[in-house]
Amino acid sequence: MTELLVVIILGIVEGITEFLPVSSTGHLILAGELLGYDSARWATFNVVIQLGAILAIVVLYWRTFWAVGMGLLRWDPVSVRFVRNILIAFLPSAILGLLLIDRIEEMLGSPGIVAWALILGGIAILAIERWAKPGQVVGVAEIPLAKVVGVGLIQCLSMIPGVSRSGATILGALSLGVERRTAAEFSFFLAIPTMLGASTLGILKHREALMAQGGQELMYIALGFAVSFVVALVVVKWFIGLVGRSGFSPFAWYRIGAGIIALVWLGMR
Repeated sequence: MTELLVVIILGIVEGITEFLPVSSTGHLILAGELLGYDSARWATFNVVIQLGAILAIVVLYWRTFWAVGMGLLRWDPVSVRFVRNILIAFLPSAILGLLLIDRIEEMLGSPGIVAWALILGGIAILAIERWAKPGQVVGVAEIPLAKVVGVGLIQCLSMIPGVSRSGATILGALSLGVERRTAAEFSFFLAIPTMLGASTLGILKHREALMAQGGQELMYIALGFAVSFVVALVVVKWFIGLVGRSGFSPFAWYRIGAGIIALVWLGMR
């Protein structure tokens, strides 16, 4: 398989899975095993192309970000609470990520961890869908500070490959009494500082390798970025509509099935 095709496939996988509760990192790791490429070489690529999916959120919700920005200039309480909630929820993963970056990168090379995390995460989603009470908190700015901190701490679980950052934050918010759509949008907005931080950290740590690989590697990153951006635009719109109709259980069953198939396949190699 040509490297160009690998780039396009990984961009599609990232765009589809970044905001669904199925783990984009886990799918990229399993894709690496399935396609048989050197996952260590593509590790930084996989992190940086996530910014393409993040840009899709900025484009889709530009009116929200514009309103918040204008509100901050007037020191509007709603805009201030919106930004405060995003930043506070981001802090736990930022601190833990800096402390554990080497350990996290070690786990990125383990598809077995991904498979088990997919299964256990699917079971957790089914449990929360069944027992969590309908959320009453509507609007990102209206989430109480204690619940914001709780979501931020829960997001740290997503450092385990296969857990899913979006899944952890969305289901964590639901379990804490946040309404479905608000939980999903809070997860989308929280992804912006989280993935910007992760990408910046990855680039700084591997900057020498990136520079040594030259212009072709940068071209691959640009292409993967563009593909993930376009795919994520479509997926996020679809996801918001699906959540309102069907909840999160379809993703839970997908995770369980994908995890079982991955375990069987890994065991047969």
